[in-house]
Amino acid sequence: MSGGRGSRMKTQLEKLLLNYKKPIIMRVISAMKESGCFSRVIAVTSRNSPKTRQFLINSGVDAIDTSGYGYVEDLNSVLCSMEETVFVTPGDLPLLDASVIKKIIEKTDPKNTWTTILLSRKYLELQNLKSDYCTNINNKQYFYSGISLVNPQKIDGLSTVKENYVIFDDKRIAFNLNTAGDYNLLCAS
Repeated sequence: MSGGRGSRMKTQLEKLLLNYKKPIIMRVISAMKESGCFSRVIAVTSRNSPKTRQFLINSGVDAIDTSGYGYVEDLNSVLCSMEETVFVTPGDLPLLDASVIKKIIEKTDPKNTWTTILLSRKYLELQNLKSDYCTNINNKQYFYSGISLVNPQKIDGLSTVKENYVIFDDKRIAFNLNTAGDYNLLCAS
């Protein structure tokens, strides 16, 4: 997913084109390809990220353009056109690598329609990281990593989909580039 505005970054350059040894989006694309787990890697862009889209196309990356109305709307529009299980990841995980992708796939059950990868509150606090999107399971708070594995063929129209969760505490998926402070921290490492 690479179609967001990145408005919290407060920079003229689109967030996913910021460099950390190479553009952030290319770190994610490279991790996906290097994992050897996927038959195809596709970037989902929108009118909110025209320079990112053009950069991806110029780099030979397949891109699907969406409305840009929101993450959920854009993801749903893409899933409707997919036939294989999809590994969904945000384009702003600069520490994502092939090894962690393989580990995530190993921990998920391919029979599930939708598996969401969560991070525990305790882990995020230990890492001094924050997230805005949480869910409660057994009276404990967990936070969304933005990574999901989805089998769109098992989704029946607009019906509610049973979401399965895997708790996976790892800084490579916990560190999400959302603000200028995040970018400064990343570059200082």
